[in-house]
Amino acid sequence: MTEAYIYDAVRTPRGKGRPDGSMHEVTSVRLSAQVLNALKNRNGLDGHAVEDVIWGNVTQVMEQGGCLARTAVLASDLDESIPGLAINRFCASGMEAVNLAANQVRGGAGDAYIAGGVEMMGRVAMGSDGAAMAVDPTVAMDSYFVPQGISADIIATEYGFTRDQADALAVESQKRAAAAWADKRFGKSIIEVRDQNGLSILDHDEYMRPGTDMQSLGALKPAFKDMGETMPGFDAIALMKYPHLERINHIHHAGNSSGIVDGSAGVLVGSKAFGEKYGLTPRARIVQTAKIGTDPTIMLTGPVPATEKILRDSGMSIGDIDLFEVNEAFASVVLRFCQAFDVDTDRVNVNGGSIAMGHPLGATGAIIIGTLLDELERTGKSTGLATLCIASGMGAATIIERV
Repeated sequence: MTEAYIYDAVRTPRGKGRPDGSMHEVTSVRLSAQVLNALKNRNGLDGHAVEDVIWGNVTQVMEQGGCLARTAVLASDLDESIPGLAINRFCASGMEAVNLAANQVRGGAGDAYIAGGVEMMGRVAMGSDGAAMAVDPTVAMDSYFVPQGISADIIATEYGFTRDQADALAVESQKRAAAAWADKRFGKSIIEVRDQNGLSILDHDEYMRPGTDMQSLGALKPAFKDMGETMPGFDAIALMKYPHLERINHIHHAGNSSGIVDGSAGVLVGSKAFGEKYGLTPRARIVQTAKIGTDPTIMLTGPVPATEKILRDSGMSIGDIDLFEVNEAFASVVLRFCQAFDVDTDRVNVNGGSIAMGHPLGATGAIIIGTLLDELERTGKSTGLATLCIASGMGAATIIERV
């Protein structure tokens, strides 16, 4: 089997996903094209060097619809001979794009791919695609559908996490992100976003709130309490599925949940022969990939079984992993991961996560793979695991080994 290597990984800064965000006037296609061009130019590639562009984006409507991946290729400096594949595995779309590219290379279906994703949440609102699981009553009732925030609170209730624990994790995420930026740990991967005149729009993650503390978070009201306890009464639906809980403890709010942001990221994946052709040195080997389905109501527990599966498939143990990136969709997701594997938090999200910097849905999976690689190189460590929870009850994971 051909080995699949990561040759490069880049991302844009994450802009606030609202009208006053710095990247609000940039479309998903244009932002994606800047990422594609950066990978092409940084690595001295021909326009036809890759087999395909696999691109994740979750809300595939309006300007993010119509196979955004192919449109981004045509808007970039890549040749028109390069096709494009738009994929959607919700929050893991960017990771699934990388994993699919790696497995295509490993299977001999092309020597190189650009994979990643984009989400402009300030321009194309989350949920505006009208997902059947939420809006089709025959599906929603059978699956005991509740919104993700309720699911995060179910995790907290089921596994005994308190509001203080969630808030403490959020404060730590902000501190770590601020320290990482101050130390220029993201410098290798960040590409400055520019407008059509070449003027700088954004060169840093603008969602961060480094002054966050326990007192400021303590003043925030639980975000999902009203929707849980009043009409449509999602707590009642959850308790039909989990009657042993008696009540749902609502601990999540805007400060300990992931931020709504705009952003894009890409990873150059290829074989050894591809690297030799272009004089490139691989940075990491993609050791194993995994995906799994989980309970659709509690929904966000996927990182645990996905990690169990990827460790089993690779013949590795949790002790073989030096660093972890666990997407901070909600604080309870990371708390549950650390609890399940008894992992030292000093090895998890060491440079902060989506609570501090935001979660551009289709891009985050590729972002955390790149962040993990940068940190392995910075610290001289060997092996890392990245994983995400996924809407509707799924999980995905990737193990990489520094070369």
